[in-house]
Parts: sequence; C-alpha cells; structure tokens
Amino acid sequence: MRLELFDRTLGSLKRALRGRSQSWSLAPDLPQSDSDLLRQRIDACLGAPGGEVSARARAAELGRAYLALNPTGRERFLQILANEYGVVDAEVEAAITARRTATDDVGRVAAERQLRAALLPPSIRLLRQFNGLPQGVKFLVDLRAELLPLARGDAALKALDNELRELLASWFDIGFLALERITWEAPAALLEKLIAYEAVHEIRSWHDLKNRLDSDRRLYAFFHPSMPDEPLIFVQVALVSGIADNVQALLDETAPSGDPEDADTAIFYSISNAQAGLAGVSFGNFLIKRVADHLSRNLPNLKTFSTLSPVPGFRAWLDLQLDGGEGEALFTASEAQDLSRIADNQPPGLALRTLLAAPGWYEDEAAAAALKPVLMRLGARYLLEVKRGDLAHDRVAHFHLSNGARLERINWLADTSENGLRQSAGLMVNYLYDLSEIDKNHEAYTGENRIAAASAVRRLARD
Repeated sequence: MRLELFDRTLGSLKRALRGRSQSWSLAPDLPQSDSDLLRQRIDACLGAPGGEVSARARAAELGRAYLALNPTGRERFLQILANEYGVVDAEVEAAITARRTATDDVGRVAAERQLRAALLPPSIRLLRQFNGLPQGVKFLVDLRAELLPLARGDAALKALDNELRELLASWFDIGFLALERITWEAPAALLEKLIAYEAVHEIRSWHDLKNRLDSDRRLYAFFHPSMPDEPLIFVQVALVSGIADNVQALLDETAPSGDPEDADTAIFYSISNAQAGLAGVSFGNFLIKRVADHLSRNLPNLKTFSTLSPVPGFRAWLDLQLDGGEGEALFTASEAQDLSRIADNQPPGLALRTLLAAPGWYEDEAAAAALKPVLMRLGARYLLEVKRGDLAHDRVAHFHLSNGARLERINWLADTSENGLRQSAGLMVNYLYDLSEIDKNHEAYTGENRIAAASAVRRLARD
C-alpha cells in the first residue's frame, strides 16, 4: 500500500512540476557523462539572470530531472549537491575577517550579513526555490526521505540533511499547521493515505478504518497549507469509560459503538508520523495537547486523558541482556525456579527464550503464569531505569514523558498481535496526561531527568 501510494505521489509531483517543454534530460542512472550537464543546470538555477518566475521555472526543470532518475541516479545527484554545493570556506573566512576588522557599526552589520550569506550553502539556496512551486514543498519532504538513509555514515550527505531538516523545520513551525478532525466522509484519497501511513496498529481493511472513525472514535491530523492533502502526523482516540488495558478489545470491530456523551476517558492509542522526510521535525507533542484541549472543550464529560502505548524497545533490550550473559541475574529465585520447571529444567534465561519463542505462548495458562511476574517486573525496570544518556531508553516512553505524561500502568497481554509480541512481549503502557500536572512533569523529566510514575509501577520494578 505504501509503495502504491508513493508511486501515485511521484506521478502527481511530476505533473505538478510540468511546465514549459524541457530541452535537456539526464540518463536514469546519471552517468559521469551527464554530470557536467547537471552542474550546468544547477549553476543556472543559482546564478542565471532573470526574475523569480524564471528561477522557479529552472527549479521545476531540475525537479523533473531528479524525479526521472532511478535510485542510483538520485544518489549521484545528491552526492553532487552535497559535495560541490556546500559552504565555501574561503567566503566564510573572508566574512569573519571583515567582521573582525570592521571599525564601525555599519561595517560590522555589513560583515555579519555577509557571514550569514556565506554560511548558507548554495545547495539550500537551490532547494529553497521549490517553496514557490506547486507540490514543491512535498517534493522536498520526499527528497529528504530518500536522503536520510544515504546520509548515515556520509559526512557530506549528513551536512546536507541537517541543513534541509532546519529549512523544513522553519517551514513546518507549529504556527503554520492546522488541526483537523478526519471523519468517514473525508475524500477517499485521504482515507487511503491513513491506511498506508498507520504505523502502530495496522489498519487491515476499509471496515477496520470505518470502525476507527465511528461515533465513539476520533482521528485528528496536522496539515500544512502547502500540503493540504497530506497528513503530517495523526492521532487516533477512543472515547471509553475507564482506562483501556487491551488494544485488541479497543479495536474489536464487532463491539457495539458507545455514546461519546457517556465516555469519561479519552484513550490515545496510536500516533503515526506520516511523512518520513519530516523526521526530526517535532510536532507530536503539540498534537496531543491540542487534541486533549479540543476534546475537553467539546466533551466536558471527559475527565481522563491517557494513552495505550506499545513498549517497542523492551524485547530488544531483554534479548541484549540475555545475549550478554547477564540472564541469570535478571531473575529472582522464585522466578528462576518457575521458569525452569515449565521449560523442562532449562536454565531460566534459556527457559525464558524458549517460552517466548513458542507460538501462542500467551494462551498457555502455565507458561503465561510463569512469564507474567518476570516480564511485568522487567518491563517496569526497563521503563524506569534503563536510559539513553539521562533519559528514557524507550522512544515511546521518552516521547510521552517529555510531553509531561505520567507512567501510570503496565498492562499484561495488552497486545497479542504478532508485532506486539515481537516488540513488547505483549506489554502495553498507559501514560496519563493530567492536564494540571503536564508542565510539572515535563520540567521534572527534561530538567531533572526524573520520571513521573505511579507508585504501583515503582513497586512493580522493586518486586
């Protein structure tokens, strides 16, 4: 689905960048023989005379040429842009010298302006020209999505990516974004994108999507005026009574719809970034707070705002402990005994692996009973004590804790999907957004590295 959607988006970008006839083209893999032609066209975009209309027309030609390249050609295109159109050291040094030697305010101001211009790479001046083109901003977002994996381990491409991320961050400032509720009456093309972009709990069918847009459900997304048909990030909310503890029950298509007026709790159960090219441009925290505020004003009966969230790093961390030879130290004496007994007297670390590898282990009462105290305790320990630097190691935990949520509850067998078992051993977490405590929790976490957590979760980690 994502690939089909990308192909159609690519087609729409090509159509949007269509203009006057193009007298030049590049071979799909951009061989060395075409590199000089590409440089000529880039130079024409950066320095050729003419007004803004002419500059944008040249940029559109360059955009069409890029979209016609295959993956090899696009990588070569980006390498030329990164390696040959970066900051010019001599210009920077000259501007610094002019600033140091300036004798009056006029000279200092002029030198500072010169320095700012010198620090702006020509590559970014070129990419800025796409802002005024139809679908030009979407073109840059998708270009960065292709740049990101190439930039790993390549200093020049990484520098280009950093500059492009900063450019996009300025264009996608939260003040420019519009929050919209999406309903079943939305255009089919938009609904199809929600199915493709959903990153937490796969939307399996149109009926599944309709269920998620029912009267007791809400779906909100941020949009940018330059990409009005493309959600940037979206959150799915269930309006229920009490804090939900199982995502399969929450997404059950056969369950009757509830009355939103009877609900006292809003459960944020999925947040998906829809644009890979906006990685590192943060607006997810604003989304949750805006949606919570919108819901509280429109449904005053709602008193509790909580997530039902995965723990995507838990199994990987657990496997790392077992691989590192620390497996036996993970267990209490009673846990080790119970695991070994259930798994034919294997050592507890190996027993844990064996039990978790068994298909449908969560339906085996004896296995689940032996695993529950171990995984619940280690899950609490992982969330509270395992850090990346001074902050939570788990990316979902870090996201919600930095937004001011409290680690409220860990739920056993809350997600028994294939993905939920593989990433989290079925565990899910409720992060509570107490609107009166958000700012205090945020400051404690980001300023003092303290995690706000319910006493039950802390006791669980100490058991």
